[in-house]
Amino acid sequence: MAAAPHLVFVYGTLMAEEVVRVLIGRAPSSSPAVLPDHQRFSIKGRVYPAILPVDGKEVSGKVFKGITDRELNVLDIFEDEEYVRRTVEISLTDSSEKLLAYAYIWGNQDDPDLYGEWNFEEWKKVHLEGYVRMTTEFMEELEQLEPKTQT
Repeated sequence: MAAAPHLVFVYGTLMAEEVVRVLIGRAPSSSPAVLPDHQRFSIKGRVYPAILPVDGKEVSGKVFKGITDRELNVLDIFEDEEYVRRTVEISLTDSSEKLLAYAYIWGNQDDPDLYGEWNFEEWKKVHLEGYVRMTTEFMEELEQLEPKTQT
């Protein structure tokens, strides 16, 4: 029996539908959401952001609903070992309803490469096209490593 679908809070490159479609083959339903007591940072030399717990700050993003175990596994691999998947409490922007969801938190609390605030709109203009290309290459490699299983 399949596990219950997952909720995943995204706050960076996964807010771009183009990127998510490449990774999991669809655009899951989502709602705008906020993660309290966290801050989003830029990372020197990288085009994607990190978040860390910071009291009094909040990170806006969206929550994906109905993520399957297989899709969650793809996101885990994509997010790499620099991120830690944690359960966090988010608030839906439109209803203030609180939900528990997974979020990918930067693993290194004291990373000297974190700075400032990451800007999604600016990232889309400058990096989206190249990022979708990179993500497509990532998925092609992943599919070569994983034998296709029936879902």
